[in-house]
Amino acid sequence: MCNLFVQMRKMVVTEGNADQVVKRFSKEGIIEKQEGFIDVNVMVKKVRRGDEEVIIMVRWESEKHWKQWEKSPEHIAGHKAKLGQPKPDYIVSSEGALYEVKAVKKAAPNSTVDLV
Repeated sequence: MCNLFVQMRKMVVTEGNADQVVKRFSKEGIIEKQEGFIDVNVMVKKVRRGDEEVIIMVRWESEKHWKQWEKSPEHIAGHKAKLGQPKPDYIVSSEGALYEVKAVKKAAPNSTVDLV
């Protein structure tokens, strides 16, 4: 049985601004020090022109660990610090979702896949 828990956020931004979101979610922060935190993946949908889509995927060892982070003083303080601030003009929309991971399939032991 898999206990992994994933938090996903999809952000649509105006053309040429995906890198701003990538930079924001790639910089070092306090989340990396949280118990149960696995990693953050930031993905940009390939588009030729127009609005750009960025997906942020945060993986946790369990839903319990994610809840601990959400209720942590550090996380709450980070959100309180942003209260009243307007969202950046380049953000068209933002939505989030939470997922329980039910299955994971890994590369075979002799695989030559090298992930970043």
